[in-house]
Amino acid sequence: MTISNICVCGAGTMGSGIAQAAAQSGFTTILYEPAPGVLENAKNNIRKSLANLVTKEKITSAAEAEISGRIHFTSEIKDCRTDMVIEAIIENAEAKISLFRQLESINNQDCVFATNTSSLPVTHIAEGVSEKGRLIGLHFFNPPVIMKLVEIVFTAYTNDTVKKAALDVAHRMGKTPVECRDSPGFIVNRVARPYYIESLRIAEENGIEISVIDELMESAGFRMGPFRLMDLIGNDINYAVSCSVYEQLGKPERLKPSSIQEQKVREGKLGKKNGEGYYKY
Repeated sequence: MTISNICVCGAGTMGSGIAQAAAQSGFTTILYEPAPGVLENAKNNIRKSLANLVTKEKITSAAEAEISGRIHFTSEIKDCRTDMVIEAIIENAEAKISLFRQLESINNQDCVFATNTSSLPVTHIAEGVSEKGRLIGLHFFNPPVIMKLVEIVFTAYTNDTVKKAALDVAHRMGKTPVECRDSPGFIVNRVARPYYIESLRIAEENGIEISVIDELMESAGFRMGPFRLMDLIGNDINYAVSCSVYEQLGKPERLKPSSIQEQKVREGKLGKKNGEGYYKY
């Protein structure tokens, strides 16, 4: 199976970044988003990102034009006919299943369905579509244009052709794919939970300034402290992942989500994407 065309569904920060990365790697790319304002914002952000690469002399003006020409922006799901779909919508399993069912009606059986979920069971999403074997997890990390790691999450249903196609796409996008069987939090988010949750617990129980915790962790060799990293990821996304892993693993006390982060989400202080999280931007 050779993938030439990729449709990314969802034009938020992650979806637009995946679309840009796909187009930069030579794929004909569709970016689907039903909300016109979100789609226009994604279009502007991609233009700015490509212009910045030209300014930094990482790509030429000619390459910028070619990459832009490979991206088709649409708010019509009927335009999402493709070789591979990468879903990057809200972290809600039923919403993802509903989208894939719509996509099944307009694509042939060879179309690969990939979900970018960061914490939901890929198996559950696969069980919601007609062809369970063609759905796989393709978990990118933020920002997807820069971050090399991609988790290839397979289920008991995933067929080998689909797995090979996903690996090939990741390699062609210049990524480092790591295969893992579907499990709570996959690899990265399972390992990373204590980094966030223990840092939040220390701040909550001992009253230590978050900037101090960040500075100490960075001085110990981490490229980014936990609070700066949560602000980059988005507190809404990070908190949702913590809740999902906590629930799936049977609510162990060590992984109990933080009330501090819950409050940030309630207040709409999501991080860099809207100007304030643990820090102001």
